Amino acid sequence: MKQILSLLLLTGLVACGSADQKAPGAIDHSGATPKVDSANLTTIQWIDSVDTDLGKVKEGQAVEVTYRFRNSGQKPLVITDVKAGCGCTVPEKPEKPFAPGEEGTIRAKFDSKGRPKGEARKMVYVSANTIPGNYDLSFKVDITE
Repeated sequence: MKQILSLLLLTGLVACGSADQKAPGAIDHSGATPKVDSANLTTIQWIDSVDTDLGKVKEGQAVEVTYRFRNSGQKPLVITDVKAGCGCTVPEKPEKPFAPGEEGTIRAKFDSKGRPKGEARKMVYVSANTIPGNYDLSFKVDITE
């Protein structure tokens, strides 16, 4: 009996200690920080507020929000990803790198068609070659009839 328990315990330890093989595109839930090419990191300065109030919009109206930024570092700034928190918001990802000191914009269009009346708070998530690498931009609108 002791031999069986020892064998089960040893098998469990080996399985837990084995190399973690992830499928391509798998999400890392380990909390480990991904490897970053620190030689190409820069900094970003948000010129406008990252939390914007667009005021009142009529249901069915589409509005655009713009976030201006500046590459405040010494390396080219690359916006690697821009995503919205929902399907009613469509962001635009800048495709070109921004030289040190250069300014750029991230735009997002919000469509209020079919959205419930009242305040709506939406998020735009930005990833870049900076530390920190992720930024949360937000805006709110008050949808009226």
